[in-house]
Amino acid sequence: MPERVLDKDFAWGFATASYQIEGAPTADGRGPSIWDTFCKIPGKIADGSSGDVACDSYNRTAEDITLLKLTGAKAYRFSVSWTRIIPLGGREDPVNQTGIDYYKKLVDDLLAEEIIPFVTLFHWDFPDALDKRYGGLLNKTEFVADYAHYARTLFSAMPKVKNWITFNEPWCSSILGYNTGLFAPGHTSDRSKSAVGDSSRECWIVGHNCLIAHGAAVKIYREEFKATDGGQIGITLNGDSTYPWDTEDPLDVEAAERKLEFSISWFADPIYLGKYPDSMAKQLGDRLPTFTPEDLALVKGSNDFYGMNTYTANYIKHKTTEPEADDFLGNLETLFTNSKGDCIGPETQSFWLRPNAQGFKNLLNWISKRYNYPTIYVTENGTSIKGENDMAKEEILDDEFRAEYFRTHIAALAGAVSDGCKIKGYLAWSLMDNFEWAEGYETRFGVTYVDYEGGQVRYPKKSAKTVGPQFEAFMKTE
Repeated sequence: MPERVLDKDFAWGFATASYQIEGAPTADGRGPSIWDTFCKIPGKIADGSSGDVACDSYNRTAEDITLLKLTGAKAYRFSVSWTRIIPLGGREDPVNQTGIDYYKKLVDDLLAEEIIPFVTLFHWDFPDALDKRYGGLLNKTEFVADYAHYARTLFSAMPKVKNWITFNEPWCSSILGYNTGLFAPGHTSDRSKSAVGDSSRECWIVGHNCLIAHGAAVKIYREEFKATDGGQIGITLNGDSTYPWDTEDPLDVEAAERKLEFSISWFADPIYLGKYPDSMAKQLGDRLPTFTPEDLALVKGSNDFYGMNTYTANYIKHKTTEPEADDFLGNLETLFTNSKGDCIGPETQSFWLRPNAQGFKNLLNWISKRYNYPTIYVTENGTSIKGENDMAKEEILDDEFRAEYFRTHIAALAGAVSDGCKIKGYLAWSLMDNFEWAEGYETRFGVTYVDYEGGQVRYPKKSAKTVGPQFEAFMKTE
């Protein structure tokens, strides 16, 4: 029998994001986001699709909650579409009460079924009007003020929410949005992909501004809402575990650490330690923004919990050349095979993802040790399956590969708790197949099959019934 190390109130469940599931892009006054605009550019999305319909969750929240009940989920993480709340996005722009009412009802309906809502304020769908008005995330003064107003609007409207996440994966907004150009708004120095962008600088500015906006929202929540609402607030950061390509090479060992610093510590170090990692300052020089005392006061100490998104692991090999101007990894290579020919895990549909449960446990311990054992919620973890979208429905529903991913990763999480990590929740990605950003609908991550051609009908997969029993096996009985 597994060791029962998880508290009975451990918050396990599933996660989604507004643009990936809601559809209804113009319904009830919603304004366009940068993803609505980006998806219209030919060649940006693998299958030429968009989130215009997605899972039609805007019209099917009752079905989504039924799915959650079927799995036995205790928690559900969803994100709010900023442009449903403030269609034009800005602090002087009109607030859309219909949008607020939609999310308030979703929260009420979840609570009626004893499912804890985890609400993400920003999951990449920035208001297009603000991007055009002042340059969006690049404009510190305007963006921080508008985001703070948006956050306050939601805090005020939804006092029943006790778990707030300010930003989902600011690394992705920064690097994929303003360095590689793979994600909206698509800025990059590569002029064959975008007419605008400076990959050597813009991504670092955006990351810096997201940290300050996060700090501003946390200050508002703590000063104006926390005492009466009794909730908690934090940020969700992404990063995957690393192993040295050659464990005997100290430069590979150092590079494996540096990779974590360039992804996770870029955001977590300022929050927990009050400064950017030395490795980043050394490589980036004056391209890495500096904090004013006022900004640092907002950022340092601004997490009630650490939100952790992770999926895979990599072997890390150092480079001997000078870093390129647009390098964002830390002057290193990420590989799936090490110097001995060992492979990190089996292939999936996602080129970047190979399951490695031991890496998950290692990373939980790494974060815990570096940041003095914060409360951690795993806010995303899951896998795609190679060729899943081309399988027959019956084969898709029997997703043993995904079920096994969850079994091994939940066991690894329990192991990390035994090691002393303070983990209070796990929200699997994702409740259902959805619009996977630049990969469109070719990649499926859901524990529920969504029949897009057949009217967005949902069919639970084997994995939908795997997560709960696996957690139950590790939960204390008293």
